[in-house]
Amino acid sequence: MSPQPITQNTLFYGDNLKVLRDYIASESVDLIYLDPPFNSNRNYNVLFKDESGTDSEAQITAFEDTWHWNHIAEQTYHELVTQSPDTISRMVAALRDFIGANQMMAYLVMMAARLVELHRVLKPTGSLYLHCDPTASHYLKIVLDSIFEPQNFRNEIVWKRSDAHNDTKQGGKRYGRIHDVILFYTRGNEWTWNPIYTPLSDKTKEGWYRNVEEGTGRLYNKADLTAAKPGGDTSYIWKGFTPPLGRYWAYSRAKMEQMESEGRLVYSTSGRPYMKRYLDESKGTSLQDWWDDIEMLRGINSNERLGYPTQKPLTLLERIINASSNAGDIILDPFCGCLCRVGGSLKCGESHRN
Repeated sequence: MSPQPITQNTLFYGDNLKVLRDYIASESVDLIYLDPPFNSNRNYNVLFKDESGTDSEAQITAFEDTWHWNHIAEQTYHELVTQSPDTISRMVAALRDFIGANQMMAYLVMMAARLVELHRVLKPTGSLYLHCDPTASHYLKIVLDSIFEPQNFRNEIVWKRSDAHNDTKQGGKRYGRIHDVILFYTRGNEWTWNPIYTPLSDKTKEGWYRNVEEGTGRLYNKADLTAAKPGGDTSYIWKGFTPPLGRYWAYSRAKMEQMESEGRLVYSTSGRPYMKRYLDESKGTSLQDWWDDIEMLRGINSNERLGYPTQKPLTLLERIINASSNAGDIILDPFCGCLCRVGGSLKCGESHRN
């Protein structure tokens, strides 16, 4: 059957690869978030053991319930090598040559097949966020680069998911592992984007906004009015002052006159103009790629907790949805928040942003 347009708020049950191919039409999804199963607390050495040998079954524990190099992985690998575009085919073959036929490669093969389909169903203006951990993030970025093309990589977001660990006290000989990785890609060079701002820190408020406007008491900082590159009417003398050598005004003369009439310019003792940036007009700091303000779910009494260890907080998902979708958009989660295995559910839903 041909894939059909998605019905909003739909939960599919079954192998998500088959569901994608049979039910999800091309270029029908605005935003994809996936958090595929990957347990970062396992013994990583096991992930690279060749399963074709006589290794003890007791050592094959890392992906025991999900990823094994078996006939299904071999079949999927063959399909990718023989039926995918050349860049993807060569990438998958090179990874196998480097990594070998083991659980890690089984994971990457299964992910590659699904990422090919996710690229297909994503709209030209759509975005994809892949949640993983540092053990596989570098491999997954290679896979994503091959499928989405390197120029459509936007960010590697680091989410600080927990506080410091006492691994050293327990004999650990490494630095504490406290973060996840979220790889952000777009389908093309135009995508939905709604800037997100975080509140200014007290240190920033106290350090930057030290000036008090006479008459109003409003706090402000003094912003530079020069720029490195000219753009239009930006080379002129303003009240006897010119920008330093190699610099230009950041605004046209008309804009400067407007700011002057509005009382938004302030001058140094040398006569150099600055623009007033008021604290009460600040949106905050634009969100960066280091997210340390969203905590993991804690305690058994949390209203969100559903009982599985890799559950992500709603605020994390809300941030991604708010940044990369608009009200009424179609959002797809092919692993249902990692509640399922590779043969589990896939959910498509309407964006519920206010």
